[in-house]
Amino acid sequence: MSPRPQPHPGPQPRPRSSARPESRPVARPRPGPDDLRRTFEAVPPRTSDGDEPFADSWWGRAWVAALESLSMDEGRLSRGRTYADSGKVAAITVTPGRVVAYVHGSRPRPYRAELRLRALTDADWDTFLDAVAARPGHLAALLVKEMPHSLVDTAAEAGIGLLPAAGDLDPGCSCPDHGWPCKHVAALCYQMARLLDADPFVLLLLRGRGERDTLEELGRRNAAHSARERPAAPASPSVPAREALADRYLPPLPAPLMLLPHPGQPPSYPSLPGARDPLALDHLATDAAARAHTLLTTGLDPLAGLTAWQDAVRLAASRPTAGLTATTRALYRELAHATGRTPTDLARAVAAWRQGGAEGLSVLETPWDPPAGPFDRARPALAAADFPRFHPWRNQLTHPSGTLQLRFGHDGRWYGYESEPGEDDWWPRATPGSDPVGALMELSGG
Repeated sequence: MSPRPQPHPGPQPRPRSSARPESRPVARPRPGPDDLRRTFEAVPPRTSDGDEPFADSWWGRAWVAALESLSMDEGRLSRGRTYADSGKVAAITVTPGRVVAYVHGSRPRPYRAELRLRALTDADWDTFLDAVAARPGHLAALLVKEMPHSLVDTAAEAGIGLLPAAGDLDPGCSCPDHGWPCKHVAALCYQMARLLDADPFVLLLLRGRGERDTLEELGRRNAAHSARERPAAPASPSVPAREALADRYLPPLPAPLMLLPHPGQPPSYPSLPGARDPLALDHLATDAAARAHTLLTTGLDPLAGLTAWQDAVRLAASRPTAGLTATTRALYRELAHATGRTPTDLARAVAAWRQGGAEGLSVLETPWDPPAGPFDRARPALAAADFPRFHPWRNQLTHPSGTLQLRFGHDGRWYGYESEPGEDDWWPRATPGSDPVGALMELSGG
């Protein structure tokens, strides 16, 4: 999926402002340049009546409490909640000590809202990581995106405050409202609670460390702590070098298992609420088994050179052609989503694959300039067969009606395409052939 465009920057914020981390997987993070910058897509408006809380976790609610303790104006907080509920907060970017987003207000240009929260010093992080690594349960909780009370208590005992207290948040906004905070910052703050609710690593990023760095360091320190507590292993007896290097008899390897004539059948997958479609899983497992069997019998995988998109099209094309069943539609949705395409894109590509395999897909997606020869001879041949003058463009010849088209492939064959009049929406049709007149006759039913 292509990255979402950023809002046009508004006026620069007043000196009082600053920003802070980002939100949780209610919004999906876009990849940043490193582990210290995460950008979350805008959260869509809520469809409920807005009575439910902005956070379900206790640490998300603690964030909201810190915001509300900052404000002396319930009216601005109420408008901020309304802004957050109605989807006025654009993409949120979190970096150490800062979270920034553009918030749409009453003017056409959005306002730049931000929050700052003090990042921990290196000494604070060293103390915190040592304290957490000594408790294996803390690392296990973080791996499943949980932040237990005991983890925060452990940090507090070490003198480290992870969650913001009253007065820790420093807001800022480019709007003319001098509220502390204004409704735009309040909206950003409420959306942040949703992000923290889903991913507590957003809070750790605000405090100065990215998720990957934090987990790697905790794992290293946890292993070192465990090693210190483990009793020392007894020393291994020494072996003279001449004995260690002496030739030894190695028994022959066992004979390979007998290869079955056909690939086996995959297990049955249960149908569970929220799980993948079992028939689609069966289809994928059967295909993988067939490829593995071919590799074992021939030593070659004929599909190894396919791209992810080509393999997705091949998988979809192997489904039955007599209409889209519910299982096939589910498979199309899965494959289209995994490759960043739409189901319509996939359906068109499947038609091209069934028309000519990987070359048919290339003809659909990649125009090219063929050399002089068969392509140049095609137009006189079509004219001799009493067809009207076709319009050439690269490897394509288009009927003047705009409904029929021939495309010349790298394999020297002509591929027929059809479109509704005036639509320029071309779909592969008919069997390709080396004779343009024959290909067009089959395409037009002549």
